[in-house]
Amino acid sequence: MARTQQQGTEAEISAHNHLVQKGLQAVDRNHRCRGGEIDLVMRDKDTLVFVEVRLRRNNAYGGALASVDRRKQNRLAIAAQHYLQKHAWSGPCRFDVVGIDASGNLQWIKNAFDVG
Repeated sequence: MARTQQQGTEAEISAHNHLVQKGLQAVDRNHRCRGGEIDLVMRDKDTLVFVEVRLRRNNAYGGALASVDRRKQNRLAIAAQHYLQKHAWSGPCRFDVVGIDASGNLQWIKNAFDVG
């Protein structure tokens, strides 16, 4: 596994552990489809949560959270639609973003953006 892949996997594990500590339940991981990928799928009570994990070793260009631009949001929406069709979920959903910086500081933004 390449170093950047390994770092990405470690970031996802850190985000997963943090969210579980905050009371969310793990549902799925790395859901891929032709249009995009969702890093983590979690449940927060009755809400299905699609989580994008962003790791940035450099804060240039706004850092990890700023890297979830409109294009990335659209790709996440495509992957979420695919997931919902495949798993027949009809309850509420939201998109969260977990950003991790070079120092390992984690920032969780609930309901980070809306699609549609």
